[in-house]
Amino acid sequence: MADFQEYPDVVQEIRGALNPGRLKLQDGSVYFKNLKTGKVDQFQTSDLQKVQWLKRARGYCLKFVLEASVHRFDGFKDNEFEKLAKFISNRYDLSLEKVEPSLKGWNWGKSEFEANSLNFKVENNTAFEIPLSNVTNATTGKNEVTIEFHQNDDAAVSLMEVRFYIPPDQDSEKDSVAEFHKTVMENADVIEISGESICTLQEIQCLTPRGRYDFKLFPSFLQLHGKTFDYKIPYQTILRLFLLTHKDGRQMYFVVSLDPPMKQGQTRYHFLILLFQKEDEMQLELNMSEEELESKYEGKLQKEMNGPEYEVISKVFKAITGRKITVPGSFESHHKAQAVSCSYKAATGLLYPLERGFIFVYKPPIHIRFDEIVNVNFARSAGSTRSFDFEVDTQNGTSYTFVGVEKDEYGKLYDFVKGKNLRVKNIGDKGSKSVSYNEMSDSDEEGGDHDAYLERMKREGKDRDQDDSDDSSDESFNPGESGSEVAEEYDSNPPTTSDSDSDYSGASSDGNEEGSDADERRRLREEKKKEKEERREQKRKEREEKEKEKPSKPKKKKDEDGEGGGGRKRKAGKDKDPNRPKRPQSAYFIWLNETRESIKEEFPGISVTDLSKKAGERWKEVTDKSEWEEKARQAKAEYQVAMEEYNRNKGSDSEDDSPKSKGKSAKTSPKKKTKVEASSSAAGGGGGGGGGGGSFKSKEYISSSGSNSDSGDGGSGSDSDKPLTKVKAKNVKAKVKAKESPEKSEKSASEAAEEEEEEEEEEEEKASSPAAASDDEDKQEQSGSAASSAKEESGSGSGSE
Repeated sequence: MADFQEYPDVVQEIRGALNPGRLKLQDGSVYFKNLKTGKVDQFQTSDLQKVQWLKRARGYCLKFVLEASVHRFDGFKDNEFEKLAKFISNRYDLSLEKVEPSLKGWNWGKSEFEANSLNFKVENNTAFEIPLSNVTNATTGKNEVTIEFHQNDDAAVSLMEVRFYIPPDQDSEKDSVAEFHKTVMENADVIEISGESICTLQEIQCLTPRGRYDFKLFPSFLQLHGKTFDYKIPYQTILRLFLLTHKDGRQMYFVVSLDPPMKQGQTRYHFLILLFQKEDEMQLELNMSEEELESKYEGKLQKEMNGPEYEVISKVFKAITGRKITVPGSFESHHKAQAVSCSYKAATGLLYPLERGFIFVYKPPIHIRFDEIVNVNFARSAGSTRSFDFEVDTQNGTSYTFVGVEKDEYGKLYDFVKGKNLRVKNIGDKGSKSVSYNEMSDSDEEGGDHDAYLERMKREGKDRDQDDSDDSSDESFNPGESGSEVAEEYDSNPPTTSDSDSDYSGASSDGNEEGSDADERRRLREEKKKEKEERREQKRKEREEKEKEKPSKPKKKKDEDGEGGGGRKRKAGKDKDPNRPKRPQSAYFIWLNETRESIKEEFPGISVTDLSKKAGERWKEVTDKSEWEEKARQAKAEYQVAMEEYNRNKGSDSEDDSPKSKGKSAKTSPKKKTKVEASSSAAGGGGGGGGGGGSFKSKEYISSSGSNSDSGDGGSGSDSDKPLTKVKAKNVKAKVKAKESPEKSEKSASEAAEEEEEEEEEEEEKASSPAAASDDEDKQEQSGSAASSAKEESGSGSGSE
């Protein structure tokens, strides 16, 4: 016969809920591990008084009766009785008794107290049992005792209370009701504040529940007193204690795991999280004598304790609750910390890989044991390529996804998972089996054999490449192959082969077929890369066209307003002057330029960010900074002198450049004005008839009459002045705008006016020449019937005048 018996499908009733677990019977002890909480209950077989086999509605129950407690385990089958009876008889020297239940359904009988259990019997057969540890209160009435029970959120149906009618006993002098009530209360799980607390901790900062609370530690429970709420926590509900170092190294988390959780209305707190500053120290005096501390806690506590606050409090909790403190183990992140930063749902926190599980703090706190993990998965983050998601699937179907883990942490986290023999999930790997993590042992070495993540990735690389329609960068998460893929995507001269291709070719039995597949993959990647470049080039051209269109709009508006189109085109952004002196460096940067090379020699291969951090730390350690501060002052003085010289040169250059640009615009503007003169004279020339007896007035007559407006022909003089006055008004308007413009000086405006007068004189000389007059007459004769009718009308008009 084997040295032990193990039953993996056993359930234990706790406050009305059936919790599955694993029962292990062996020489000297009995173990039961709750699969829901991971808590291991153990008792010695030397304390056993009897073992019973009871009939249940579904299966059978194995009942262990000790001096002070009773343990019941359901879920056994009928055919397992003989094997259990033989093992218990040989190993424990006890017989397995069969207990028949009462099936009559009567509600009157006899009550018996056995350890911490109340048995109600009808005709010497057990009708039902009540574990008194589930009782929260008991009250008495006239010949009645009412028992109230703890509520369990996991129970489908909760029993609230049971009333027992106890008839008076005429023969007995004792009060049977009082005796019954006293026995129930002695074994009930009732929290009553009696006596003095062991110690009191003032104003402890809690993250869950949030606030500052006064902690009072009593022998059997913990009391939290806050400004709004009070809580009482029995020590038996504390499962585990965790002491975790914050990533910054300046704070400490002390986490208390609870089951059942604390309740406040509809809110449940499964964890109590305390936050301490690492540098804070405290002195604590216990309200117990040295003899009591020695006898009760075996010297684990002293009457006066001092030291770091987190260390003193964790030591007190460990001694009073009897629970071990779990600390982070061998894991070390890329930043030399014991945790990695990530987010769960919308909350940011820290994920701590422990020796037997993962814990996430602080909101919401999550503890995942290795024995309940089915597999883990490293997934690509949806929004960013600089991070990845870490997914954990558990046996009860719950999946936890921790997002935003830095890409640098991938290698460290993967090595940790591989070292703990956890199964890494791979999409499409339907044939592999999950790792069986032994729950009963503290060893991390136990577990079933499984394929490594790297080997499975190599084996399925070919199928993934054919089915995956995303970019080639999606392959960068293959362990050992990420470097080549990233280089291929971002380098200007990518390699023609990659580690992944060589791995695939090495795994294949047919080298030619594998080589052709690798060529096909390279060809597809090149085509995708070309398509990307074409799209980028097209977007670049579109941006250039938009930038060209933007400055043309204000130019068109200037032309419409009549301000001239020869103005300088303004740039969209502000260009930096290369001749402008550079700002002086501070004392820190002058010191950094001198010591940068020495830091690089001391830490070869250090990154830019790490170098900056290291330099900042050393700069803080420098006590005498006068040398570099003096250099910084000299550099600042030189910069001020250079800026004054630069501003003087800049002012003289602007004065030299402004007349040229403005003169250019003044030269181009009269061209449009001469066109206006020509069109206006052509339109208004036919209406001037004067004393010429109906002859058509040519351009030279208009010019001469415009210069001498007080001639004898009064009507002709007034009509001929209209085009010229219009032109003069435009010139005056242009001059006024030139004066109002902040960019034109008085000198440039006068030069522009002189150039306009010179051009007008040239126009008048050309118009007064006989060749020009003959050309105008020839043009008028060739204008057709419309021109001749216009002459007749003009002549009749002048004759009438």
